[in-house]
Amino acid sequence: MTGQHSEVSTPTDGKSAVIIGASPNRRSYGNKSVRAHLAQGWQVYPVHPTATEVEGLQAWPSIDEVPLAKVQRVSMYVRPEIGIQLLESIARKQPEEVWLNPGTANDALIQQAETLGLPVIQACSIVDLGTSPAAYPG
Repeated sequence: MTGQHSEVSTPTDGKSAVIIGASPNRRSYGNKSVRAHLAQGWQVYPVHPTATEVEGLQAWPSIDEVPLAKVQRVSMYVRPEIGIQLLESIARKQPEEVWLNPGTANDALIQQAETLGLPVIQACSIVDLGTSPAAYPG
């Protein structure tokens, strides 16, 4: 961890969501997910390798930099070949749920996630919030 990201916070209501593949591009599903989770009262931690801000929130370059020891939800919006490389870092955050949104999983990723004991859900995390990606236009 870097010095500027060394604090560890805990959301008061336990609703913490790390959005991997969050993007400043409002047309991207990673951005729509940030907005949807915020609208539903979640504490959101956008993860993007180069963006410093997404929807007014600080963006973190990796999940390892997110200042929480544990998270409730990880929602992935990256290609499977990228996502599989992030699974061990995700496991260190002890998530209650790992959402593999459409297009983010393949057999190898799912097998590795299960080997690591990650609680995988293959579905759209935005829909799980009771809304639709279409509710968040670009």
